[in-house]
Amino acid sequence: MNPALSAERITAQMKAQDIAVEIVQQTVSTNLDLLNRIRAEQIDGNTLLLAINQTGGRGRNGRHWYADQDHSLTFSLAWRFSRPVHMTPGIPLTAGIAMAQALARCGVKVQLKWPNDILKNGGKVAGILTETPDSRHDHWAVIGIGINLHLSDAMEKTIGQPAADMPWLAQMNRNCLMAILIDSLAHHLRLLDEKGFDSLASVWNNLHAHHLKPVTIVQGSKKLMSGRALGIDQEGRLLIQTGKGIETVISGDVSLRTGQEI
Repeated sequence: MNPALSAERITAQMKAQDIAVEIVQQTVSTNLDLLNRIRAEQIDGNTLLLAINQTGGRGRNGRHWYADQDHSLTFSLAWRFSRPVHMTPGIPLTAGIAMAQALARCGVKVQLKWPNDILKNGGKVAGILTETPDSRHDHWAVIGIGINLHLSDAMEKTIGQPAADMPWLAQMNRNCLMAILIDSLAHHLRLLDEKGFDSLASVWNNLHAHHLKPVTIVQGSKKLMSGRALGIDQEGRLLIQTGKGIETVISGDVSLRTGQEI
């Protein structure tokens, strides 16, 4: 039987010792909890909050994140950067790199879909949501991550879109797995803070799931452009080869759809 998640056991296996690890049995949203604590100045330093059961997890554009408490991991990391977050582009992309490399270390190969999805064999296996509290706390970012370890048939029907899981990791010691994920996240966020995203852009491009594939960019129900995805530039903007030339897409309320999803 997989041992219960324990903040003490996770911390003991982590290399990063400047992150406080907390576990709650249930909450609406770990992102929201940490954002509120930052706004209330009730946080002392980098903090990871992991929920056994998250009832109101969110993805981009307010979408609900469906999670099975027995077969998924839902957690958020509050991270303080050395400069304002608006001067630090590429946070969700960096988190994607960190998760991909950590999962590869555990024997699972994944790819990245711009700007914040992690794919395995074309299905979404994890998602990332980065949020900032307010202008008074502009050095802080909260990075929320949801990972599917095992999907039941019922959960796949509930999700209603191509999804994937990692049954092998579902058997792995969860405390060890969390330590690997957190260490990778901390390492890459430090690189981002110290050297900027241009030092990581080529790494992201090597993991790009849709390189040179035809894609359509939409905002809500509105189609913005179609073309071939070329990857990202040094600031994390998606480059699309269209009939008008190379156009850039800035992260925001914009979704990328491949031909199969249109």
